[in-house]
Amino acid sequence: MIPMKILHLIAFILVIVGGLNWLLVGAFGLDLVDYLLGTIPLVAKTVYILVGLSAVYLLLTHRRDCQHCQVDNRPDTAVTL
Repeated sequence: MIPMKILHLIAFILVIVGGLNWLLVGAFGLDLVDYLLGTIPLVAKTVYILVGLSAVYLLLTHRRDCQHCQVDNRPDTAVTL
């Protein structure tokens, strides 16, 4: 079984790859995943699916894992709006 820290790191890296890929698509019309893996459609599709699943995983586990999002009841660290 994959330790949660490694799973989190893999998911984080895949989300960064996906975000950078979307930056390239939006700014330059270059889909880097398709460019690198377009000749192997099954692998390219797998990368897209893994990036999407990683985003869902991070969305569901972010609040628990992120030290900046932890709710602390101490008055000196409470977040106010």
